[in-house]
Amino acid sequence: MIDTGPFMDAIHMLSGSWEPWLIVFPGLLIGLLFHAIPGLTTSIAIALFLPVLPYMSFLQSLVFMTAMYTGSLFGVAIPAILLNIPGSAAAVATTFDGFPMAQQGKQAEALGYALAASVVGQGVAYIILLFLVQPIGELAIKLGPAEMCIVALWGLSMIAGLRGRYVSRGLLAGLLGLLLGTIGFSDRGTIRGTMGIEALLDGIPTIPAVVGMFAAAELFGLVKSDYIAADPNAGKVSLMRIVRAAIDTLRYPVVLLRGSLLGAVIGTLPGGHAVANLLSYSEARRTAKDPEKFGTGDPRGVIAAEAGNASSEGGSIATLLALGIPTGGATAIMLVAFDMHNITGGPQFMHDHKDLVYAVILSNLAQILFLIPVGLAFTFAASYVIRIPLRVIIPTVLSLAVIGAYALNGNMTGPATLAVFAVLGWLLQRFEYPVSATVVGLLLAKLTEGAMMRTYQMSGGDPRIFIERPAAGVLLLLLVASLVWPAVKSWRKRGMVRAAVPGH
Repeated sequence: MIDTGPFMDAIHMLSGSWEPWLIVFPGLLIGLLFHAIPGLTTSIAIALFLPVLPYMSFLQSLVFMTAMYTGSLFGVAIPAILLNIPGSAAAVATTFDGFPMAQQGKQAEALGYALAASVVGQGVAYIILLFLVQPIGELAIKLGPAEMCIVALWGLSMIAGLRGRYVSRGLLAGLLGLLLGTIGFSDRGTIRGTMGIEALLDGIPTIPAVVGMFAAAELFGLVKSDYIAADPNAGKVSLMRIVRAAIDTLRYPVVLLRGSLLGAVIGTLPGGHAVANLLSYSEARRTAKDPEKFGTGDPRGVIAAEAGNASSEGGSIATLLALGIPTGGATAIMLVAFDMHNITGGPQFMHDHKDLVYAVILSNLAQILFLIPVGLAFTFAASYVIRIPLRVIIPTVLSLAVIGAYALNGNMTGPATLAVFAVLGWLLQRFEYPVSATVVGLLLAKLTEGAMMRTYQMSGGDPRIFIERPAAGVLLLLLVASLVWPAVKSWRKRGMVRAAVPGH
């Protein structure tokens, strides 16, 4: 529950001065811009602006960084929808229905659905965090390797259900991603698959690899086309179309709430953003009465993916504040701001600075409201991309992607990775292997291997660890239910069809 004293102190902090609010709009725009350009990330944005943080108060620093984070969670959907290139690994599932909508001239609607889902997802996550910040911190610290192992397996179980005509090819593409993801040092300290290339000791750089595969899979395939959509004038861009789609999002409360809750929980785990996006989409597809519509431009796919992605911010911020543990690159850099102001994150911070914790949560709820006008304006401008000739878009996007890949480490490892995976993505698409399955395997390989290794070390190989730990048992039941329920539903549907046919 809310601690009234620190809560009121937080309100006074935020209402007593305009200073914390002056940097909200710049932060949102920076986050939107950096993730609207494939290859650039929130981590890069926050890192670039670290030199200005010592000139801000600690509260201002946190508000500025979380504003960039808030903007980026919607920004990743823009290239995913308009170009079929996710702004980060956390927007992979957004491409599945977002880009088909853009190809149909419904780019404004797709962006409207994504914006509304992002706002609602973040809102739900932060409201939960406001009331349950202490229990969430305690829960996060109890999630050990066994729980992480189940979450990773849950993510891998989605590979077979991703887009593609052949399930077997999807599984093979996913296996390829898993193998690629194991390149470099293993958790046991052995080196695998580097072929003597020192740059691969830390593994394949994920962001350039993902951008390369998706850029090739779509942009190279569009070389012979003039525009992204068959008729770029089919859907007239208007602010009202975006607003109507955003309001229409509320027609799918179950999809929104399920994605938001999944993201809020999974966001507490390392790498949770990508898993939340994929898992939310997968669960929406599996529980739908007409799953065959997913992947063809179904609004539910965009809403589910973006709600899961956006709400994961609340979980990751909870882990950062409550435990001092970053769940990704952006939150890791946020810890630098703590150090700049001689503050250590974690349980002691929660105890000594509860007013600051509440202030950060309340400021993020306000940022979500600010994101509505900023996101609408940004979305309105971005939706015109579909009318730009591809002869301009393709070289521009690929050039920006190369620059972003170089900016990650300041050397040619990123651009080289992007080029290699661009060819791989083109080959996968050429022979009808789903690129998305390879990306899922690549993203989850390290997480799965590390969780399995630590679970084995803890249990000595005894599988009862998944039953003896309550949290692991609950997650295991959810995993089994998510796998079994679609089969049961399909069996019941076939039974109803047979019953309706005369003579059966």
